[in-house]
Amino acid sequence: MTNVSKLGGLVLVDKPAGMTSHSVVGAVRRCFGTKKVGHAGTLDPMATGLLVVGVERGTKFLAHLVAETKTYEATIRLGIETSTEDADGEVTNTTDASGVSDEDIAREVDALTGDIMQRPSSVSAIKINGKRAHQLVREGETVEIPPRPVTIRSFDILERDGDDVRVRVHCSSGTYIRALARDLGHALGVGAHLIALRRLTVGPFSIAEATPLAQLEDAPELSLSLDEALQACYPPLAVTEEEAQALSEGKWLAPRGLKGTHAAVAPDGRSIALIKERGKRLATVFVARPSTL
Repeated sequence: MTNVSKLGGLVLVDKPAGMTSHSVVGAVRRCFGTKKVGHAGTLDPMATGLLVVGVERGTKFLAHLVAETKTYEATIRLGIETSTEDADGEVTNTTDASGVSDEDIAREVDALTGDIMQRPSSVSAIKINGKRAHQLVREGETVEIPPRPVTIRSFDILERDGDDVRVRVHCSSGTYIRALARDLGHALGVGAHLIALRRLTVGPFSIAEATPLAQLEDAPELSLSLDEALQACYPPLAVTEEEAQALSEGKWLAPRGLKGTHAAVAPDGRSIALIKERGKRLATVFVARPSTL
């Protein structure tokens, strides 16, 4: 275990297959010797790749994490549908997909690119009347989640090996890659499910910056301090030492004509708070360094 300051920060974890995101959080808690650990953007147990984990005050920053887009590499298997739309579910239908051409796949992939309406998977973590959809499914209820708008910025076919199609998807947050596989299969008339998924980016963060969980357990270390995290996600705004002190106390400053949220940075490079103009004041959205610390 290791000691971290009360400020903490972010750990970019390369999640292994077979673990839940919650289990990763438990492992990070043990690594850093603190209960104040949380994660952003759940990955299913079968998935691998980038999981953004907050430690200490980094957990509170997760709610303000700018992650408008994510990138995945996935393998879609044509001709087989499952109860969960991925390899962890039971097979519900099989269809011969040998007649599906590369041109057919390219055409339907193109149709699923751009601004689309997507119906999330019924085994997602979306809440319905206070319960997670996947919990309702386990209890035997039929769940139909209404379609919602998502943006598929790019949907590239990397290779095809028989019924398996490997793709890379750059999409808006809230996109379900399982649902994308399901919809591709339906469009092709043969069904499909997801057999592999790896997340490569979350907002400004990349898998290239991530640490494998096993390595983290041997040598716990933050990927970004809270100072670095705020300035990686938001444009910095220089403030004086006096203004930094005021912001650390939750006080507001005079407006400066800013658009959007900025990271207030003290003369010595410390990230003090996230600030945003509200009416005639420049107010704090999140205080990274409360004066009480």
